[in-house]
Amino acid sequence: MKFVFASLPLITGFLLDCLIGDPYTLPHPVRLIGKLIAGMEGFVRKKFNDLFTGGVFLTVTVVLITAVVSAAVLFLAYSIHPAAGIITESIMIFYLLAARNLRDESMKVFRAAESGDTEGARKAVSMIVGRDTSKLDRDGIVRAAVETVAENTSDGVTAPMFWTALFGAAGGFVYKAVNTMDSMIGYKNEKYKDLGRCAAKLDDVLNYIPSRFTALLMVLSCPFIRLDGKNAYRIWKRDRRKHASPNSAQTESACAGALHLRLAGDAWYFGELHKKEYIGDDDRAIEPADIRGANRLMYVSSVFMLVFSVLFRYLILSGWFL
Repeated sequence: MKFVFASLPLITGFLLDCLIGDPYTLPHPVRLIGKLIAGMEGFVRKKFNDLFTGGVFLTVTVVLITAVVSAAVLFLAYSIHPAAGIITESIMIFYLLAARNLRDESMKVFRAAESGDTEGARKAVSMIVGRDTSKLDRDGIVRAAVETVAENTSDGVTAPMFWTALFGAAGGFVYKAVNTMDSMIGYKNEKYKDLGRCAAKLDDVLNYIPSRFTALLMVLSCPFIRLDGKNAYRIWKRDRRKHASPNSAQTESACAGALHLRLAGDAWYFGELHKKEYIGDDDRAIEPADIRGANRLMYVSSVFMLVFSVLFRYLILSGWFL
């Protein structure tokens, strides 16, 4: 029975995400968290003269509300009946994961780039990256899509599973709230450098272990999809720190090595050029098919994380760590 509680919500949530992805026409709890963050930002800017203090207040408030609401939903569902709890937690985990959405959106870039529609590819990639895309040529557009799939393998799929394995779906939702705050207010520009600093640092902390574990899972996944695991490990070891974030280059470097590509480099954000080191070696020219390769790597790595998450959660529920 403990194995059922450990495995069914995670497996069902993952399969639902793979099959149907984010339901755009239905209310989405992560979008509700986004609205909470936006509302809190307006409140903080009005009430706090010191935006760093206001940012700490915003971060703590959003985390507490998310934790209390998600834990209460789970407690109520499991109190009604174990089956109700499993169904509810499965749906919550489904909402936490973004593998299908990441694949679908990145494959729009692939199809447009493959057909020679550079403007269509640029429009598609602008929906999934934070950088300015107006100056990107076809290779730059494809590279941006590959980088996004690589980075979000952790942020959007494996990290939520990791925190769900530890603390149930409520833990996954707390992680998602912090990650959403980072994506909304965690910029280092004039507008957000003080307000979003606490959220950005907390996001770094929560992603520290999952990003590194995911990079290793990418290396482990390579032989199953005919990619170069040895080179993935070599480039990960060499280039995993070549990013302003302590976590972003972890999965990007493993993916770059697996595909024998050079990723990263300078990029424009909000009209300002940001100097960045290259990740990986320029062994060959990038091509649209590399987006598919990055997605295969994402899916196999996610399956490995699912297996480890189920096992880890079972050990926790069995009291193995006590």
